[in-house]
Amino acid sequence: MTTYIAPVRDMQFVIRELAGLERLTALPGYEEVTLELADAVLEEAAKLASEVLAPLNKTGDEQGASLTRDGVVAAQGFGAAYRQFVENGWNGLGGDSEYGGQGLPGLIAAATVEIWNSANMAFALCPLLTAGAMEALKQHGARELKARYLPKLVSGEWTGTMNLTEPQAGSDLSAVRTKAVPEGDHYRLYGQKIFITWGDHDMTDNVVHLVLARTPDAPEGVRGISLFLVPKVLIDADGNLGERNDVRCVSIEHKLGIHASPTCVMSFGDAQGAIGYLVGQENKGLAHMFTMMNEARQKVGLQGLGIAERAYQAARDYAKERVQGRPAGQKSGDRVTIIHHPDVRRMLLTMKSQIEAMRAFGYVLAADLDLAHKHPDEAERRRRQARVDLLIPVLKGWCTELAVEVTSLGVQVYGGMGFIEETGACQYLRDARIAPIYEGTTGIQAADLVGRKLPADKGWAMAALIGEMHAVEPQLAQADGADFASIRAALRDGVLALEQATQWVLQTIEQDPDATLAASFSYLMLVGYVCGGWQMARAAVAARACLQSGEHKGFYRAKIATATFYAEQIMPKANALLSVVKSGASTALALGEECF
Repeated sequence: MTTYIAPVRDMQFVIRELAGLERLTALPGYEEVTLELADAVLEEAAKLASEVLAPLNKTGDEQGASLTRDGVVAAQGFGAAYRQFVENGWNGLGGDSEYGGQGLPGLIAAATVEIWNSANMAFALCPLLTAGAMEALKQHGARELKARYLPKLVSGEWTGTMNLTEPQAGSDLSAVRTKAVPEGDHYRLYGQKIFITWGDHDMTDNVVHLVLARTPDAPEGVRGISLFLVPKVLIDADGNLGERNDVRCVSIEHKLGIHASPTCVMSFGDAQGAIGYLVGQENKGLAHMFTMMNEARQKVGLQGLGIAERAYQAARDYAKERVQGRPAGQKSGDRVTIIHHPDVRRMLLTMKSQIEAMRAFGYVLAADLDLAHKHPDEAERRRRQARVDLLIPVLKGWCTELAVEVTSLGVQVYGGMGFIEETGACQYLRDARIAPIYEGTTGIQAADLVGRKLPADKGWAMAALIGEMHAVEPQLAQADGADFASIRAALRDGVLALEQATQWVLQTIEQDPDATLAASFSYLMLVGYVCGGWQMARAAVAARACLQSGEHKGFYRAKIATATFYAEQIMPKANALLSVVKSGASTALALGEECF
């Protein structure tokens, strides 16, 4: 089994050449950020990942978390790793400096999210959820609540969770029944929540739950949901840990993957009621929670990238070591490693090219988010926020769907050994399989994209995006060679497919919403493939310019070759999906319920 080595050079390339870190350093609060600082962060994160987190990945999978009479116990070694993670300041990397965070750009933090999830996805889920809780509390919590809880969450001394659904609700949060009864300056909560990632553990002294619940006079449906902060351990007037709150984990799920990440059934108020504090306004809880959900969706998209990279590295290393067969056409002579066989090359390049496309897409979107938060011009902030709102469903849905494809290809590269747990290839596929499900399934992301995000501004944000894609074509035309001609042709065809599909969605959504929703998954994937192709085309242009510097020429040539493969082998999927979209996926609705 191979170890994990973060692809720092490609990360640096994307951060500098595509995401444009240097333009972020002019934003308020980022003036002291430099390329050298970003490089140092990546190098140190890579070191922690390979030396501490990655070695725990397989043992965590085999051992899992366990539920005892005293609560959930993390897998062996996870507590020590988490303490090292926190002591080195990683949890507060992008946290608000007002509450003890380092305040670095989200772009740099995004790269570390990839690294943590490549090294140990189950471990990385814990700080991922904490980051979302921090953002929701920061944006919507009262000043006193933020002062009391945010410093501990930012530092990582305490962790955070998101408590949304219940056994009868699933994705339909209008069916939430957990009650919150007012009592003085707080509420008492009664109810049960399911699928709570890292809902309980022994790695920290406290866990801070953000919980959706209804007050006694709340209206029905989502309009009657409020958001509450419910700590595992109550805090006294001096900020010290006090009594245990009336909240506990009653069971943990036995799952296909991410075994070391406890997925808890949480019970609130079995005795006197769990004390909680209102976050934001009553009956506005779902809107407040979406702050956390969008944060989580962005990071789960990056998680898909991370686990795909881990599977690719393992498959690549195995293909370089496994000796089997002779080159095509040769009946004698030495046998070769399987990386010499054309179909293995096809699989590896399919993995590599899509991973690099995902990385570029995810990092560029993280930079857009930094600009949306920090740019001094209000109009530019709005423009960037519109881009982020439009594309977060795509990032989450497309990257996680590709993660399943890539990790499955990783098993295929191993052949029969890929089906054997000992190699580790199985775990990456099992772990990746949850990513298109939690934080909103791909179907939910697609419905959000076509039903809300795209028509919200009548397609304005998408039109602006398409305009930027077209602007790359003249840059490709200036470059000599068949590879750049191929990339240019593929980008042109892909963007045209995106334009036509978008027009169809905007024209059809009001007239025939069922047809549009039936085609929404295909539309989301089409957007993802074209966004990936756009970034790979930009990467080829940047690599061509960098080739003239005389350094790392092998890397830049490989980047152009990988972009060409993506253009020729992956981008044609956009036109295939255009046909599916324009059909309205009519056959999906052709059969009556009784025919299934």
